[in-house]
This record gives sequence, C-alpha cells and structure tokens, in this order.
Amino acid sequence: MKKGEYYYRGCVGVLAAIVMCALVVGFESSSYAADENVVKIGNILPLSGPSASVGIQGQNARKLATEYINKAGGIKSLGGAKIVNIWTDSKGDPNVGVTAAEQLINTDKVHLISGAWNSAVTYPSTQVAERYGVPYIVPVSVRDTITERGFKYTFRIAAKDSWWARDQFLFLEEQKKLTGTKLQTIAFVYENGDWGTGMRDQWSVLAKEFGYKVVLDEPYPSTASDLTPVVMKIKTRKPDVILLTSNAADAILLTNTMATMKVKAKAVIGTGGGHADPMFRKNTGKNCEYMFDVVEWETDLNRPEIPDLNAEFKKRYGYDLAGESVDAFASVYVIADALERAASTDPKKIRDALAATRLCVGDSRLGIDILSYDCVEFEESGQNKHAGIILVQFREVDGAMERVTVYPGKAARKGFPAVFPMP
Repeated sequence: MKKGEYYYRGCVGVLAAIVMCALVVGFESSSYAADENVVKIGNILPLSGPSASVGIQGQNARKLATEYINKAGGIKSLGGAKIVNIWTDSKGDPNVGVTAAEQLINTDKVHLISGAWNSAVTYPSTQVAERYGVPYIVPVSVRDTITERGFKYTFRIAAKDSWWARDQFLFLEEQKKLTGTKLQTIAFVYENGDWGTGMRDQWSVLAKEFGYKVVLDEPYPSTASDLTPVVMKIKTRKPDVILLTSNAADAILLTNTMATMKVKAKAVIGTGGGHADPMFRKNTGKNCEYMFDVVEWETDLNRPEIPDLNAEFKKRYGYDLAGESVDAFASVYVIADALERAASTDPKKIRDALAATRLCVGDSRLGIDILSYDCVEFEESGQNKHAGIILVQFREVDGAMERVTVYPGKAARKGFPAVFPMP
C-alpha cells in the first residue's frame, strides 16, 4: 500500500459498485497522510450482491457521520485525531467477510471494525476480531447469537431478531383487541440465509405461544428471478397473517407477484431489510399499500433533529434515511465517544470504554439524538439494552406512498391509526 493511501478493498461487480469505489477513494484516500493523527475504522459491508443497496446506504451514513465528527474537531482527547474509514466489500459472503476482517486487522492495522449488515457475515467476522482482541461494532445485524457467545469485543447497537419478532406478534395482539379481528393462521416466507432462518426460528416459537396455526414455512433464495411458485403456495394456503424477511430485490418481486396473483391477507408484515429500502416503495407503488414493516426508526418520529439531517442526507444521496442507515450513522458517534473516553487507540482501552458506554437522547450528540429509543448502553453480552422497535404501514399521503409510524402508540404519527385488517 502506498504511503497515505486508504483504499476500498473488493471493488468488483456491477458498474455502480465500480463508480462507488472511485467516489470513496476520492473522499478519504487523498485527504490524509499515513503519518497523520488518525483512527482507522475498517468497515465490512455488502457493497455488491443481493444486499448491496442497504450496504451502500450504511456506507453513506457512516461517511456523513464521520464528516460531521471530523469537522467538529475529531477526537479531541487524541489531539484532534481524524476518523478514517477503510471500506471492504463482503458481497454478502461469509467467507469474503472473514478474509476482509483478517486483512483489515493484519494489513491495514485498523483500530476498530464496523459491520457487516448480513448476520451470516457478522457472525464469523466477529469471531476473527475477538480472536485478535479488536473491538467490533455491529450497527444492524440482528441474529441473536452474535451477542450470545461470551465475546468481550463485540458490541451491537440494534435490537436482536427475537425482539423484532416479539414486537411483530405484540402488534398483532394489539390489533386483534382494538379491531375484534380474528387471526388464526400464519405463513412464514423468508430468504434462506442466516437472517431469514433466524427470524423463522423466532416466529415458530412465538406462533405457538400466541396460538397461531402455521400453514406455510417457505424459505427461498434472495437471488431468485421468479417467485411465482412461492406466491402460489401463499395463495393456496390462505393465511390470515404473512410474515416476510426479504432483501430489496426479492421484497419487490414478492410484493408485485402477490399483487398480480391477487393474494389477500389480513396482515402482511415485513422485517426491515428490503422492505425498508427506499427502492421498495419506488418499485412497488400501490402494490405495497397497507403492508406493515417492523423497523427501528422512521422519518416521522418526534425527534427535532431528524428533519434537517434527513434533508441533508437526501440532498447528497437522493433518498431518505432508513432505520438501518440511522443505526450506522449513530454507530460512528458511539465509536467517537468511546475513543474520547479511552484517550487511546489501544484496543483493550477502546473495548473497556465501549463497555462503559451510556449515551442518551438529549446529550447533544446528533447520532444519538435522532434514535427512536432513548439510550445506547451495552449489557455484559455487548447487546444494547435499550434498542427498540416500531411498526410502520405503507400509506398513500398527498398522492405519494409513505411509511407511516403506527406502533407503539407513543411513537405513532398523529391522525394515522393503523388500517387493520388490510383492505
């Protein structure tokens, strides 16, 4: 690696990914010399492949947060050290992610790692970081077991998948009581990776607990170009409730195919990911109306800092912030806070500072003040104990499809109670 060069590793794939590589190098490679006072964060993200859309959103959120923190003086306890990001493309492949972690630690000598969106990549790459004693920040990946292995260097900001599944079922229970709707049968439809199968395991336990009959348990590959056979099974089984876990392309394909085949259910609920992707609304239009999605965040939350930040993000990148990009944005502030308190780039001291984190809304840290929940504070396992969930419904508002927060009541947009059951 040439002196002063911070680079983007793994730039392969479609033209868009190549262009993104060039943009990242231009922004962060030439700005800093190798001997400058910097803190290096290695980022493992799916910047090509089925999850590329959300990976790039998370990358953009990290870039913006890093810019804000550096412009505000960097890490003051380290003499104004600037945060520098090194980007690696996991392609959503666990093996690529593991290799990336090894390279970031041994070749790039990063001080921390952040990643990796796909739980299937995060799970093994955190094992690498744990082995080397390098702190690993997980903004989003939801697989429960990521923080259930006794690791000391892994810290997750987002809620884990059991909490997402729990709130999907609690929402259904609330709507049953509010509307008198009977819900008896349920279908699980999910991408067949770690994320989807992990959610399916949680749904299975909760379906039994809440008295649902499972009439369909259907995994599928995210790369599928035709999901008609899956939709035909849904139509044949006629579930009251359909729970979905999908990446962007398959979420769009499923929704449009269900509309074409006139599949009806009393509730269709996504699990973030592809349903939270801005491209989902753009490419499904009226077909997604009245569907629900469980996420951590939405633009209509009552946080005064959100409108200006979202406007700036949209001006730069052409789309709104989403729950997963907000977690990525906040993660940079969590890292910066830990570095300030550690006053060191020693991995053990950074790890100890992260373990002692307590950042709450109102602390005048932009990345924290925009969250839907009140604090970031890690349990001994490394899980943020305050991470929370909301549900949105796709609704047409003033001629445009919007994501309207409907649950829980304290977070719901005024004047927009949930339309339940779906028409």
